[in-house]
Amino acid sequence: MSFALGRFAGEDGRPFLGLVAGDVVYDLRGTLGADARMFDLLRDWDERVVQLRRIADAPPDGGTPVSELRVLSPVEPRGQVLCAGANYFKHLREITLSMGRVTGDTRSDEERMAEAEERVRDRAADLPFVFSIPPSALTGPDDDVVLRGPGHKHDWELELAVVICGGGMDIPEDRAMDHVAGYTIVNDISTRDVMQRRGFPLTDFLMSKGRPTFKPIGPYLVPKEFVPDYRALRITLAVNGDVMQDEAVDDIIHGVERLVAYASTVLELSPGDVLLTGSPAGNAGHHGDRWLQPGDVLEGTITGLGTQRNRCVEPAC
Repeated sequence: MSFALGRFAGEDGRPFLGLVAGDVVYDLRGTLGADARMFDLLRDWDERVVQLRRIADAPPDGGTPVSELRVLSPVEPRGQVLCAGANYFKHLREITLSMGRVTGDTRSDEERMAEAEERVRDRAADLPFVFSIPPSALTGPDDDVVLRGPGHKHDWELELAVVICGGGMDIPEDRAMDHVAGYTIVNDISTRDVMQRRGFPLTDFLMSKGRPTFKPIGPYLVPKEFVPDYRALRITLAVNGDVMQDEAVDDIIHGVERLVAYASTVLELSPGDVLLTGSPAGNAGHHGDRWLQPGDVLEGTITGLGTQRNRCVEPAC
């Protein structure tokens, strides 16, 4: 049977690992130990996943409905968080147009679209673009997103993400999936009007994407064996019930294999690292600069990976 993995908290507030089948969570503390962490599973993934299959086939108890538990980030916020930028064809076209408006570009849409088409061709032929943000930006799949300033043009980017099990450097592309445990969902919240500093030639990803709560992740880690073709998955995000993103992963420029292999040429991957694979089309700029406001509710889902629901709130005084 298929299953997912997650981290949960009950009435006592203590985090624990759980195996998810349907809408039921089976507490793994009795079989894996009270102090078992997701990191422990990922570090010994090939052996552990065999054990997890046996547990899924014969659960130790009746389980607990997931509705009675708090769903936490499926991975501990301790590893690297890597993001692929400008990695969907349609999104790259859209973001070129919308960022031009944000930065005061006076060229016509036709001129900026011509630039976007050139960028699409260049991105497909070039290396992936990957950057990192602090793991402190990760938050749970049902937690509030705090719309911190400076900046007010807060945007959404629902993305397919992979969780690394086997680490290393210089991983060949044809072996990259051996280093992937499974898939999850991350919403890459971004503040567009502080992404480019006036008179400064570089992009400020720490300021625009690295703030606490700006990366809701989960609800679960779904082992890769239950996702036969990640390109067939569909990414959907709604704001207050209005669908903003609805795109197949097949529009991706550089696939998971390419991203993992490339990232491993720059840094050493480790179990528990999270790699976001890029946002599809449908961001705020495409919807008339409809930026996020306190009170907005984000609901994001990817085929078979679950759903996350986050309320946008003002910073505490």
